[in-house]
Amino acid sequence: MTGEYFKMALLCALGVLLVIACVTDWRSRIISNRLNLAIAALAPLWWVANGLPVWPGMLLQVALGLAVFALFAALFAMGCMGGGDVKLLGALALWFPWEAVLAMLMMMAMAGGVVTIVTVVHHRMTRRLGQPQIPYGIAISFAALWLIGERYLNHFA
Repeated sequence: MTGEYFKMALLCALGVLLVIACVTDWRSRIISNRLNLAIAALAPLWWVANGLPVWPGMLLQVALGLAVFALFAALFAMGCMGGGDVKLLGALALWFPWEAVLAMLMMMAMAGGVVTIVTVVHHRMTRRLGQPQIPYGIAISFAALWLIGERYLNHFA
């Protein structure tokens, strides 16, 4: 039983960190490196709690995290995403299997469209100058929280 409580505590910690990422990105358009590091540092505890073998399980999770980070780092290099968003996605990819990461990215894209529209409309209605900065961390956090709720908490219903 204690293993289940530990897994639930890790998921709650991840949820709290995602809410913090969402709020800070909304307020200041910054997701701190410490927050991303905390999410990434908790992932190995999640692997151990779930009995993921070192080979190939943990190695594949690290490879997935690096692949997601590299993909979105390319978008950062093109000016399409912020650095904190890229690091958050890479850290989150350490937590979930590749199928779940794909689902999270799809949900993130849909939520990101809504966040972008709302941000642009607000930017124009308040007649601000320059390009609006999209707080994409909101969409990323929403998608990850949706994934946690759907994948890990829904089996209690």
